[in-house]
This record gives sequence, structure tokens and C-alpha cells, in this order.
Amino acid sequence: MTVDLMALMPYAVAVLGALGLAMAGMLVWASKAFYVETDPLVDALIELMPGANCGACGYPGCADAAEHIVAGDVTPDVCTSCDAETFELIGELLGMEISAAEPTYPITLCQGGTNCKDRYDYIGADTCRAAILLAGTKKACSYGCIGLGDCVRACMFDAIEIADNGLPKIKKYNCKGCGACVRECPQQVLTIAKEHGPVYVVCSSHDKGKYVKEICEFGCIGCGICKKNCPEGAIKLVKAVAVIDQEKCTQCGTCIGVCPRNAIVKL
Repeated sequence: MTVDLMALMPYAVAVLGALGLAMAGMLVWASKAFYVETDPLVDALIELMPGANCGACGYPGCADAAEHIVAGDVTPDVCTSCDAETFELIGELLGMEISAAEPTYPITLCQGGTNCKDRYDYIGADTCRAAILLAGTKKACSYGCIGLGDCVRACMFDAIEIADNGLPKIKKYNCKGCGACVRECPQQVLTIAKEHGPVYVVCSSHDKGKYVKEICEFGCIGCGICKKNCPEGAIKLVKAVAVIDQEKCTQCGTCIGVCPRNAIVKL
């Protein structure tokens, strides 16, 4: 017994068409039955916001942040991705004056990279976390940047790359200061800082000074010279590395000049 498939084709088309119409009707009903009214002001604010959904504001996305801004829970400058022009437009929409905060960018608290010796040649998954799981870290300094680019992949703005020296390089013209790279770094050698002013010890090592001198050209050796010469008493040694109290620091630059390892920089 043979079946004439062509004869069945109209029935198949009719059945599929009926199913399609039924599903369309259900979708129309669902869209009306479960419709949630939105605040037009929130919708207008969402249109002005960058839509990056980076989470730097502390909310899951721009839509959630917009709701809290309109509700008065937070001020519009909670968004780190908005530029001065966008803030001006948001101010006009909300009827308020908004002053854009000073830009912030991630900095790398490590000058190792190619300036630090390797313990071995790493051959494996091209991620910092994988390298740590395999054998700690390929660098002789277990605290420093590994340089395999987890921070690069975490950035949604193409604002970071691994430079020739093996360390993260920030492209400020793209960076929004969202901190995604900071949160992703397994070594915690990235931190967010203001664009101008702060003085930082760009080293994260807690190894003894003698060992640091052997493996890294610029690592802090915990000699304390910066601490002794700081006129504001803004520097202390924490686990063999100098740490600057940004509240006390006046950016005089004394510590930069006396550091024998060039481990302190002014942004």
C-alpha cells in the first residue's frame, strides 16, 4: 500500500496553519493579560543611558538602575558609563543639575610582567585562573600579574589589553571605570583609582626583600625608606610591602623620589 504524500500536503498545511494561529492568539492574550505598566520617565531614562549593563552601579542592569534613580534611591551619577553629555541630557530629563564625577580607571599594582622571572614555560589554557589551578603561577612572584588576559576578556568596552611588557594596559578613551576587570583578576592586582592625583605602590608582593630583588626588577622590598621619609606619615609596611593611606597622602612625591626600586608612581 502506497501513500500519496502530495495528497496529504494540503491537510498538513492546514493543521500547521491552525496551530500557528492558535499560538499567535495565545501570545496576544498573554501579552495583554500579563502586561506590566512602566513609568514613562523610567523608559525615557533607559533610552538615554548607555545600556552597557556592566553592573558597576550595583544593580543588575541599566533598567533596574533607572528605576532606582527615578525613585530617588540613588543619584544619576551612580552610572560610571555615562559621559558629561549624557549626564546633561539626563539632568534635563529629570529636572536637576548633575555634575559628572572625576573619571576613574583601573591601575595595575604590579610592574612584573617581563620584568619578573618565570618559574617555567606555561603550556595550557590561556587564562590566569587555569594557570593558577595547574601549578600556582608561572611567574616567580606568586603575587604578581600572570598576564594571560582574564581582565581583557572581562572588559565589555575593549578598554584593556596585554602590552608587550606582559602587563595590562588601559585604553582610557574606552574605559568606563566599571571595575569588571578588577573583579575578574584572580591575583587582585587591579584596583580602581581616580585619573589624577593618587600615589600608589605598584607592587603586590609579600615576599621577603632579598627574594624580590632576585626575581623582579621593580618589586617593593619592604625597606621602609618611603615610610621614614613621608612627611605626612601616610605610609606603612603591611606584610613586607609599602601601603599608602590615600586619606593622609598629599601627593608631595617624596616617597617617589626616595624609593630605590622605582616601585611608587603618581597617576
